[in-house]
Amino acid sequence: MASGQAWQRFRRAARRFVAGALLSYGVLYGLSEWMVYRFAQTNRFFVIQSTPPAAHDWILLGASHAAALGYQDMGARLDEVTGLRVMNLGVAGGGIHVSRLVYDYFLTKHRTRGVVYVADAFTFHAAAWNEARLQDRSLFVRTPFDRALLVRLLREPSTWTAGLAYASGFPKINNHERWVPDVSEDEQTRFTRRYRPVAQLDEQRLAYLYPRGIDLGARARYLADLDALVREARGLGQQVLVLKPPLPGRIAAALPDEDGFTRALQAVLAPHQVPLHDFSGDHYDDALFYDTDHLNREGVQAFFERSLAPLLRSAAR
Repeated sequence: MASGQAWQRFRRAARRFVAGALLSYGVLYGLSEWMVYRFAQTNRFFVIQSTPPAAHDWILLGASHAAALGYQDMGARLDEVTGLRVMNLGVAGGGIHVSRLVYDYFLTKHRTRGVVYVADAFTFHAAAWNEARLQDRSLFVRTPFDRALLVRLLREPSTWTAGLAYASGFPKINNHERWVPDVSEDEQTRFTRRYRPVAQLDEQRLAYLYPRGIDLGARARYLADLDALVREARGLGQQVLVLKPPLPGRIAAALPDEDGFTRALQAVLAPHQVPLHDFSGDHYDDALFYDTDHLNREGVQAFFERSLAPLLRSAAR
């Protein structure tokens, strides 16, 4: 009898403990969601969800060279010089797998007449920028909960574990930078700098981008993913522009097998009648970059005026 009463007391205590733990976790979860809406600014999933549903003329996809085109007030500047509505959805370090997820999620909220993909060769040669990047929980710590995004994360083998973490809210609750806006150091302080070339830094940058050199098998797989993105967009009646961003001459010349990548990229785009706009040969002065290969504020404005804005206006007619 005594043992039965003890068991009953234990069960009641356990239920109270579990209920209290769940309540505490729920409060923390709710607080972390509030903080996402309070401090998130640049997270692409947040931007998509927090922007009222609308029809856009263009969206920009790609890695950091695409993202830099929207730093600070450059997004508004591009809208101004083109007279068009453009949303920048570039993700630093994000290859075609990341772009496809962002694109699919964008379509759950918005519409666009066209897609601009900024192609960086390095993102087509390693899983680090694709499958592994999607496992990076920092990609989702400033992402509000949305069932539409959760479904897309859980249905793909490369993202279902990230989906579980996203659903749990644990990365948000444990985000040590929860109290500050999610604006990168590049955007905050480096974007207005002028880079002075240092050979050692150039070498380190190339080693970082191509730690294992050229992987032709990976290139073929990820170009096939780009082909699928282009096919999907064209099937929805969207225009597609693919471009390579401006680079300093010394960097363009040092990229491994860049000509081979360009030919492979053109072969993917040709069946869709999508031209490749290669600006990597437009060797801007070093003063127009804030580091080895990213345009600074002055450089982005020059790129808009010389190349991107006329291209978008012409293609939108």
